[in-house]
Amino acid sequence: MNKKIVWAPWRIDYITAPKEEGCFLCRYLEEETKDKENFLLYRGKSMFITLNLYPYNNGHILIAPNRHIKDFEELTSEEESESMQLIKKTIKILKKVLKAESFNLGVNIGKPAGAGLDSHIHFHIVPRWIGDTNFMPVVADTKVISQSLKELYNQLKKEFES
Repeated sequence: MNKKIVWAPWRIDYITAPKEEGCFLCRYLEEETKDKENFLLYRGKSMFITLNLYPYNNGHILIAPNRHIKDFEELTSEEESESMQLIKKTIKILKKVLKAESFNLGVNIGKPAGAGLDSHIHFHIVPRWIGDTNFMPVVADTKVISQSLKELYNQLKKEFES
């Protein structure tokens, strides 16, 4: 069988960077002057929105509470309300900017449920399109993301600011 090679030069930063201690979501909130570098799209009263650096699909968004909490039942009424408002806002923006046709929404609570970061709860919004699961992920076990995070951030940031 021939070996397939997929060019993904943006991953080298992740591979070679020293692994950070602590929560990257909390770091994003603390680094208020680095929203663009951290792809932080929106800061709300109790929640914030950022791009997923390792997306399942183009436009994969994370919405998280400003507080570092682990469990769903720790969310306050304010956080629950704002998270739903931000999910609706995000879906509206992704439909407009990326012409998303549908969405997967999810929360992985705990390592056994698939949480890569299990200490800071967060919601996933993954835009979907007819045909977005083609032969690459099925046959080659490879996902192709067709837009850079920087380009996507610039497109979405304008919408979250308006």
